[in-house]
Amino acid sequence: MGSSEIRIAGFGGQGVILAGMVIGKAAAIHDGKSVTLTQSFGPEARGSACSVQLIVSTEAILYPYLSHPDILVVMSQEAAARFCPELKPGGTLIYEQDLIQLGTLPPGVKKYGISATRLAEELGRKLVLNMVMVGFVTAVTGLATPEAARKAVADSVPRGTETLNLAAFEKGFAYGQSQAAALRQVA
Repeated sequence: MGSSEIRIAGFGGQGVILAGMVIGKAAAIHDGKSVTLTQSFGPEARGSACSVQLIVSTEAILYPYLSHPDILVVMSQEAAARFCPELKPGGTLIYEQDLIQLGTLPPGVKKYGISATRLAEELGRKLVLNMVMVGFVTAVTGLATPEAARKAVADSVPRGTETLNLAAFEKGFAYGQSQAAALRQVA
């Protein structure tokens, strides 16, 4: 695997920071990889721009900041406009397809869209869209094993919400597996 640079971005209230922490915990604690995480957010509790930068590596990480992400996960139009130009050519873009209109992308970008908000609403709580996205990211990127991601979800969410959050993860993971399989058939 080597090293992967990942940015997850959206706005406050979407669970961007928790999504990054769950992916990082899955890779570091449960899969034994090296991980760094830095976060950025506005002063407002909800609605302001926020992002998480992760580096996941099978080797020691010497510098914790991203240059050009290999994987970009965007959950708002503002995040897409701001961060898509930074995506590495040939990188992977994962986006909330009901909230984002994509513009020009770097050459060779692999795109995966998901209606994470709608899938979360089907479970009765729009708030779990971040765990839908974590499941989707796990399926299409392989940053962490599914077992590690499930453990990280259960360990990271508020007590009493584990079942709902794991259901959200599974919904995103299943959708991600179907998208990845469809892309392999086209290629």
